[in-house]
Amino acid sequence: MTADRLTPHPDRLLPVDPAVRGRAREIYESIRGLPIISPHGHVDPALLLDDRPFADPATLFVSPDHYVTRLMHASGVSLDVLGVGRSSLTSDEAKRAWKVFCEHWHVYDGTPMQFWLVSELSEIFGITDVPG
Repeated sequence: MTADRLTPHPDRLLPVDPAVRGRAREIYESIRGLPIISPHGHVDPALLLDDRPFADPATLFVSPDHYVTRLMHASGVSLDVLGVGRSSLTSDEAKRAWKVFCEHWHVYDGTPMQFWLVSELSEIFGITDVPG
């Protein structure tokens, strides 16, 4: 990732050892398109089952994710501003939560949360501009 572009390195999760990395790439490529089956998630399975769209990015990325909100709250952001504990936000509340998230992007530097957010934004949604 550069300072102004979300471009994750394709080998970011693979072993450093070149001999092992080649094999790891082969394994990854063979399973890359398979769905992730995990007992741990931050999305209510009913949302996926019903295929309900998210109203806004704050409702998808910010409000329901305790990892995202925890770092901002530790930086002095009120959980209420982020919509924590609410099932829906008004348009203005969602815009405010997203703006606060973007303003606090730096708090994720070097964290697993930043890795996950960059992967989601760039690889799933095609967003390459760094939030700010």
